[in-house]
Amino acid sequence: MNIWEVILAFSVVVLILVSLLSNVLVLICFLYSADIRKQVPGLFILNLTFSNLLMTVLNMPLTLAGIIYKNQPGGDQFCHMVGFLETFLTTNSMLSMAALSIDRWIAVVFPLSYHSKMRYKDAALILSYTWLHSVSFPIVAASLSWVGFHHLYASCTLYNNRSEERTQFVIFTGIFHILSFLLSLVVLCFTYLKVLKVARFHCKRIDVITMQTLVLLVDIHPSVRERCLEEQKRRRQRATKKISTFIGTFILCFAPYVITRLVELSSVVPISSHWGVVSKCLAYSKAVSDPFVYSLLRHQYKTTWKDIINKILKRSSINSSALTSESHNQNILQTTE
Repeated sequence: MNIWEVILAFSVVVLILVSLLSNVLVLICFLYSADIRKQVPGLFILNLTFSNLLMTVLNMPLTLAGIIYKNQPGGDQFCHMVGFLETFLTTNSMLSMAALSIDRWIAVVFPLSYHSKMRYKDAALILSYTWLHSVSFPIVAASLSWVGFHHLYASCTLYNNRSEERTQFVIFTGIFHILSFLLSLVVLCFTYLKVLKVARFHCKRIDVITMQTLVLLVDIHPSVRERCLEEQKRRRQRATKKISTFIGTFILCFAPYVITRLVELSSVVPISSHWGVVSKCLAYSKAVSDPFVYSLLRHQYKTTWKDIINKILKRSSINSSALTSESHNQNILQTTE
């Protein structure tokens, strides 16, 4: 292994560890908090978390083995199964993010009718569609034997080595990326830009009320006035930062891999094997960023895992104090004897 392969292998190990820890933490918060379970978006986050966990446990270690041994891990049937799951889980993750954006769009743009438009029944229907949509492409690929070990990405994924079926495979791959990556991106951009428009409108209304209040309070202290203006500025930037994070992480993680796959099919530009693995690692890194972007950095999840930590520390302190008092009582008995 050269230095680049060592760096890539180490990067995959870090991705596996961080993704496993963060997604398991999201799952623990979901199981611990009844309030999170009651919310409809929790179903979408749960679906996304399971997809990320399966990707972390099944696909990432085999990519690591492909980088180290430069060969297909396991037999053909095993590789076909892993490639099937990789295609399904990636598509399911993208569509789950699109479903979350639709939920936020309805909640912000139609707040009064949100509970009637987005019920558990509606969320279950959306999830059923995402699963049906996600599983259709790997079924077609597996039936046509277009799944195998691709050395360029060191992974079991969509792959065709028969020149007579090249045109059909190019068309299939193009349709697959249009109806997975591009469709999800269009939904994300449409919904979150609508959310941003509403958020800016509300910020302007709040700004007008704030400025009118500051004008009326002529004897207000300058430091209080400055704090109000700073909060006004932060309020305008908060929604933009969140939406930029949602769309930006999606593009940054998935776009390089999708573009590389399409360029590879064109056979116009030669692609380095190192770049192929890097683009694959970027796609894997979405499983690392999702728990933080959609869950762990939100106030409700922060409160939940802080409660879990406090509960654990409280129990350990009670146990330690109980042991201390017990040992103290034993010492007293020994001295009296």
